[in-house]
Order: sequence, then structure tokens, then C-alpha cells
Amino acid sequence: MNESTEIISKAKDVLDTMLGYLGFVVQVEEDHVYPGGGLHIFTKEAEALIGEDGKRLEDIQYLINRIVHQHYPKAKRLRVDIEHYRSMQDDAMIKRVHEHADKVRQTGRAIKLWAMNSYHRRLIHNAFKEDSVIDTWSPSDSAKLKRITLIRRKSDS
Repeated sequence: MNESTEIISKAKDVLDTMLGYLGFVVQVEEDHVYPGGGLHIFTKEAEALIGEDGKRLEDIQYLINRIVHQHYPKAKRLRVDIEHYRSMQDDAMIKRVHEHADKVRQTGRAIKLWAMNSYHRRLIHNAFKEDSVIDTWSPSDSAKLKRITLIRRKSDS
């Protein structure tokens, strides 16, 4: 078993045990969609585990990553999702940003988006990486939350 598989297996066991002690009946599976690794929780009690605006899910992910990094300091950050909540949220956010991008296409005026963490900024930058009209820009400061600006790409002519 390589270290990556060992890390996922350890995290899966910890998560299953932790939620079991809290009285939740869950099925934890490896999530192959997220680069670096992730875990996906399936349960009938998803709403209670996700919490308001995903805050409890964030806490669960934070705890799992803290525990994993105690044993594997160089491990990549794991993503935890519950009943595809994060995936649906990410898709909805990208759809909303594409609507803003359509306004930039029509008017030519830049639009500054809301403050986002690095994960969400990466999603947005990647969503427009191949776009021939829209480019994304965010400041290079050390702030944890930054605002991406959607702008028209400069033409080469």
C-alpha cells in the first residue's frame, strides 16, 4: 500500500469512527474526483452533518485534515463531501459566475466578484482558462479571501 492510499484509508477509518461515536450512521467512500484525494459521506442525516451553509461540513473536513497531518505532516489536504453537497455548490457557483461573464462579454466592462477562498478562486480561474473572451484576475497579496475580477481578454491584433 502506497502512502497516498494509506492516508486515505486512515482518514476514512477516523471519519467513520468519529461520526459513529456521535451517533451517525454513515457510509464513507473514497472520492476520486478531487485531486489529491477526498472522502465522500453517504447518510440519511446529511442535513445535520452539513449544517447551516456547510459550516459543519467545513468543521468535519478541518478535523480530519488536522488528524491526518498529525500522522502524515506532508499529506495533501483532503476534501470531505456529504451527499454531493460541495459538488452541487461548486456547480451552482460556477453557473452564477458564467452569468456574470456573459455580462462582461456583452458590455465589455469588468465585473468584480465576491470574496472567495483559494479553493473557490482556483475553480473560477480553471473554469475560464480556455475561454477565448473572458480572463480572470485576482490580486497577488496574502489575503485569505480575495475577489476575482472578470475581464475581457486583450486581443492580439
